[in-house]
This record gives sequence, C-alpha cells and structure tokens, in this order.
Amino acid sequence: MSAREDILAAVAAAYGSGPRPDVAVPRGYLADRPAPGDPALLDLFVERVEDYGARVTRCAPLEVRHAVIRALAGAAPVVIPPGLDLDVPAALLDEGLAHEALDAADAVVTTGTLAIAETGTIVLTHGAGQGRRALTLVPDLHVCILDAAQVVADVPAAIARLDPTLPQTWISGPSATSDIELSRVAGVHGPRSLQVVLVSP
Repeated sequence: MSAREDILAAVAAAYGSGPRPDVAVPRGYLADRPAPGDPALLDLFVERVEDYGARVTRCAPLEVRHAVIRALAGAAPVVIPPGLDLDVPAALLDEGLAHEALDAADAVVTTGTLAIAETGTIVLTHGAGQGRRALTLVPDLHVCILDAAQVVADVPAAIARLDPTLPQTWISGPSATSDIELSRVAGVHGPRSLQVVLVSP
C-alpha cells in the first residue's frame, strides 16, 4: 500500500462508513469586502507594498508620465512592452529583444492586471502593456503603473477576476532571498527595485 493510500484509508476510517454530514462553511466575510479601488484598500495596498521595500507614488491620471519619469530617476535605456500607451524617455520597445539587451537595460516600465491589498501583491498576465515574463525579471528596476480600480481586497477576490488560461506573474516587492547564510540579498531572481505608480482620480 502506498503512502497516498494509507492517508486516504485513515481519512475514510475517521469518517466511518455512514453518510457524511454536510458542513456549512460561513462565507459572511465575502460580503464585508471593500469594493475594488476603495480608499481603505488603496491605503492598505500602499502600506503592504512599502513593507516589502518597494516605493509607491500616488498620482492623478494627468500626472502619470511625470510620476514615471521621477520613478526612473534617469535610468537608461528603459525597456517598454508593446501596448504601453505612454511616452517614456530613453524607451526601447521590446520586440523580441535578446536577454543580453534586457540585461543591459536599467529599467522596465509596465502596467499590471490587478493588485491585492491584503498581501501587497501585483499580478501580471502579460498582455498589452505588460510584456513577456523575461521583461519584468531581467532589468534591475521595474516601474509598474496600476489604476486604483485594479486594487482588490484579497487573494480570493483576485482569483475570481483572473483568467486561469493566461500566464501569471505574482510580484510581492523587489526580488530578494535569504537562502545563503540567512543574509538578505536583493535582485537574485528579478528586479532589485520596484516602484509602483498608483493612479487614482
């Protein structure tokens, strides 16, 4: 008998041979969720993202370009994905750039699909304005533009809005690891710096 069969047999023995009772799972917490873009959600998202060591700039729609330029702080060249509707200085459009070209870039600017307030996580599904996965993993600085309406309360709310057939990258702060001697090292698996431009009216 395999370990899997041992476990399933133990579960079956615990339930016994009779009919299994229906268990009511309370879901009231779902009704208490703030709506996407709620000011309290935005505040929580900013707090959680900054806890990771990322920086958040909040701005109005007409201020996005200036906020992005400030976040880039003179970085060049800057890679942008197809479909990013923004005039970015020193921009290099990714049309299948080799990894060497991405490695030579100082930064990348993208949009995101949504963000999760509870965990401070950004989710990309790599459509227009977001680019392929390598684009957001190789350059040292990632500037991500998000609209306030894209910020949802928690992971279940995010899952409900995501298309499971699309590729997903979940980003919680700049890349870092403490695998080696428990010393935190930034930039091992992705960008060393993350800047979020959060756009709200």
